[in-house]
Amino acid sequence: MVRLGLCCTFLSEPIKFRTTTVRYSSTLTPEDRRGLLNSLARHNVAALRCAIAWCAANGVGAFRVQSGLLPLYTHPTAGWKLGGAIGAGIADGLRAAGADARRLGVRLSFHPDQFVVPGSVNPSTVKASLAELEYMGEVAALVGGEQITIHGGGAHGGKQVSLDRLAQGLGRLSPRARDRVVLENDDRLYTVEDLLPVCERLSIPLVYDVHHHRCNPDRLDVERATELAAETWGGREPWVHLSSPAQGWRSGDPRPHADYIDTADVPRSWLDRTLTIDVEAKAKELAVVELQTWVTARDRTRSRRAAAAVERHGPRRR
Repeated sequence: MVRLGLCCTFLSEPIKFRTTTVRYSSTLTPEDRRGLLNSLARHNVAALRCAIAWCAANGVGAFRVQSGLLPLYTHPTAGWKLGGAIGAGIADGLRAAGADARRLGVRLSFHPDQFVVPGSVNPSTVKASLAELEYMGEVAALVGGEQITIHGGGAHGGKQVSLDRLAQGLGRLSPRARDRVVLENDDRLYTVEDLLPVCERLSIPLVYDVHHHRCNPDRLDVERATELAAETWGGREPWVHLSSPAQGWRSGDPRPHADYIDTADVPRSWLDRTLTIDVEAKAKELAVVELQTWVTARDRTRSRRAAAAVERHGPRRR
């Protein structure tokens, strides 16, 4: 059974997440600034609950929580804490969202922005990256988020040296954040083969992105990469990522994502596995619903064919 996941935002549904800028918030009085950030956070938590409800109502089994759920939370000068005045009532709202997700069977995940590179050679980048991961770990603990996906980062000094720096950076995290970190192969540098050894050494699951693998291949085929990545999840339902190239595979740069998923890009073996597939498509929920319709129709066709075969030939003997 596959579970499809929606990533972060909606295209046509009236479920919106709000944010602000440091420039604007700095023009406000301290009281008005506190009120603004609290109001934005409350709005976003309510939007998260609406997103979870929408996913459950539409047969979508996972939702990726956007990094900016709590605006300016980790900013070095304008940041704030859930335990302070700005955070009044926010933690309770996050717990309620988590209860919704558990009751409705919607898995939650996080995927920080590209600037999160805990293996960077720049100490300030590492510091900011760890702060962002700690923030996501804090929110994930409240909502029941299962994982925080990051890439291997840069390769200054070589891939192995960079992955060693990554391991050192992750070792500085609290258990709350560290235990949720997972790695993902990317479309430029780190392949599945590159990341599997560090995942095994650090007991970190690998999120297999098949689009990235096709853009940045290694010696593994899709089937073997899927199998090896699934083994790193230790019996838990693995996460994978799926997208299609906006310009097709034979023209232009295949890395940018298309609006919808071309069903030819769906590994057929995935449909016989228990997986959560995050659909990374620009049409957001429209793309997920379209793919869900295709998966459901395919399952029904296979079930009808199997039933017809049993009717014609009787049950298969072992």
